[in-house]
Amino acid sequence: MQNNPVKYITVKRVSAGNVVDSDDQLAVEEPLEIKVKYHHEGIQIIKSISVTMRTPGNDAELAAGFLFTEGIFKNPGQIIDIQTDLFDENKVTATFAKDEIPQLQSVERNFYTTSSCGVCGKASIDAIKTVSAYRDEEDNIQIPAGLFYSLQNALKERQEVFQNTGGLHASALFDQQGNFLLLREDVGRHNALDKVIGTSFLNQNLPLRNSILLLSGRASFELIQKASMAGIKIVAAIGAPSSLALQLAEDFGITLIGFLGNEKFNIYTGSQRIIV
Repeated sequence: MQNNPVKYITVKRVSAGNVVDSDDQLAVEEPLEIKVKYHHEGIQIIKSISVTMRTPGNDAELAAGFLFTEGIFKNPGQIIDIQTDLFDENKVTATFAKDEIPQLQSVERNFYTTSSCGVCGKASIDAIKTVSAYRDEEDNIQIPAGLFYSLQNALKERQEVFQNTGGLHASALFDQQGNFLLLREDVGRHNALDKVIGTSFLNQNLPLRNSILLLSGRASFELIQKASMAGIKIVAAIGAPSSLALQLAEDFGITLIGFLGNEKFNIYTGSQRIIV
């Protein structure tokens, strides 16, 4: 089995009454089991934390982003490595350093989340409100409104797998001058963001207070929660925010932009950071 984000198939294309065989590409969706390994009172413990449906690729970053945004660890020094299982590439294990214990009590989640809803399986709304170490930090960010107009095209140009399959979400980071920094794709929108945050976490680039997060679809509650955990102050989405996403963005002091398009967008919260 190959760790490939794309599967090649043959389909029958119907057009104007004609049927032809044609090559096509599908975004791969497979389960990823995330586990942690640590020692407690001299005993090695391996514990399964979650199974998420994802598009293969950047699995270590996905695991790091998930574990960080869930509050299970707080800094890269707490982990030795994150490795894919030699016999099953759909399993990944984060190994904690000596005397480091994962904060498992902060997680109230069933072990299964679907690619369409990272929040599904949460025990309660209160359990989702993970406290960010970067919450309530002061800033004087000022971004010209015109800068956002070019971000959508920059995102589309870099969505390689989406262009081939039409089936993936993307999360991307830009700096405050609109320069592209990082993009990750996944069949699950929350996985795409976990990959971005996990990459930044492992590269010790957190907090992301000087970055703009662009979402290819709608802005959901969990995406805003993850953005807050990473210290992101500005989130722009091509689609609409949910009511809970808006509420959380307001509570956490995040500028939330929705319906970003050609020379238009809505500002839902944090308008003081946007120069119109």
